[in-house]
Amino acid sequence: MNEVIKNILTRRSIRQYEDSQVPDELLDEVLLAGTYAASGRGLQAPIILVIQDKEVIKELSKINAEIFGRDTDPFFGAPTVLMVLTDRSRSTGIEDASLVLGNMMLAAHSVGLGTCWVHRAREQMDYEYVKNMLIKVGIDPNKYVGVGHLSLGYPKAVPKKAAPRKKDYIYKI
Repeated sequence: MNEVIKNILTRRSIRQYEDSQVPDELLDEVLLAGTYAASGRGLQAPIILVIQDKEVIKELSKINAEIFGRDTDPFFGAPTVLMVLTDRSRSTGIEDASLVLGNMMLAAHSVGLGTCWVHRAREQMDYEYVKNMLIKVGIDPNKYVGVGHLSLGYPKAVPKKAAPRKKDYIYKI
C-alpha cells in the first residue's frame, strides 16, 4: 500500500500531547502541506495563524471552552495551535479551509506529530480578545472568518485503532 494511503488510514485525533514544542522544520513542512490544499478557482482564500505562545493558547482555550459549555482544555495541552481562517467573500472559503486543515492533519501524522481538529473558531471571532489578537498580527477580523483549529504536537500515547467502517458508507451505480 502506498504511503499516502497508509497515512490516511492510520491518522487519528490526538487528545494528549507531550510538553515539547514542535521543531520549526517539522512545523514548516506541515504548514507547507496546508498551503498546497486545493482551493476554489485556485484563489487560496484560507490563511493559517500559528500560535505557540502559552498564554495566548491558554486564553483561546478558555474562550473555546466557554463557547463549548465545558470546563476543559479543548486543545488538550498541545504546545502549538494552528488557527485556519478564510476570506469571507469567497464562495468556497469554508471548503477550502477545511482542505487546508485536512492536509495539515495528514502531513503532521506523516512526520510523527499528532493533531486534533477543534471547532468553534468561527464563534471565537466574536470575542474582543481574538479580534485584537488577529489585528496585532496584521489580520483583519472583518475580512476573515474562523473555520477550525488544529492542536499540534507530539502524541503522549499511541492512539486507538480505527473503528470499523460502517457497511453503508459507499454506494455504486
